[in-house]
Amino acid sequence: MIGLIGGSGLYELPGFKFLEVKEINTPYGYPSEGYTIGMLSDRKVAFLARHSSKHNIPPHLINYRANIWGFKQLGVERIIAINAVGGINEKLRPGMIVIPNQIIDFTKLRKNTFYEGPEVVHIDFTEPFCPQMRNTILNIAKNLGIQFYGSGTYVCTDGPRLETKAEIKMFKTLGFDIVGMTGMPEAVLAKEAEICYLMIAVVTNYAAGLTGQPLTTTEVLQSMQKVMDIIKKTLSIYIPSLPLERNCRCKKALENCKI
Repeated sequence: MIGLIGGSGLYELPGFKFLEVKEINTPYGYPSEGYTIGMLSDRKVAFLARHSSKHNIPPHLINYRANIWGFKQLGVERIIAINAVGGINEKLRPGMIVIPNQIIDFTKLRKNTFYEGPEVVHIDFTEPFCPQMRNTILNIAKNLGIQFYGSGTYVCTDGPRLETKAEIKMFKTLGFDIVGMTGMPEAVLAKEAEICYLMIAVVTNYAAGLTGQPLTTTEVLQSMQKVMDIIKKTLSIYIPSLPLERNCRCKKALENCKI
């Protein structure tokens, strides 16, 4: 099964056939809401609205552990996450789509592991995003003639406030490309659950201080809506094209990591 994390309406993919909504309780509490289960071609898909379909859960209060554990309970082996981001790298304009290959965690307030003792686990996080999933989607995009920015470093902040001009200047100096509030601990929890994880980042605005204009949520929503059709088209072809067998290390992420 393949998991999809994003905003409400994303499960309206071309060819998606609704089956059921599955409510799940996990050892870490309840996920953001029930998982929408359906079929896309011959692949079973479980969709979750990260902020809930009402969009009433702010990024710093999302129960990331419950969300990922719920996917694990459903038998999900791969997760595709859609994230709205601010562009720090000036090459990344609003409306562009980035498939990042690295992530930096600047959050301070979140439960970021399933292992809080007595079992101790040090997960290898060298490659936070599944290379097999990244290569497959970049090939699909190329064949469709869709321009994806094929690498980049995502930095995650707690939110819900947007960043200061000085913070973005620091991030830019450090070589970060995009900034968001939901990539961590989502990515590392997926790794601990031995689930492959891919981020599709939509640049919805220039990061703070780069244009001299204030940032608004209206700008973010409008930019996301403009590229949603492109994302849906890509996913409707990408998901059935994913190899049935996982040839990455994600499925053995816990191997030799436990003390």
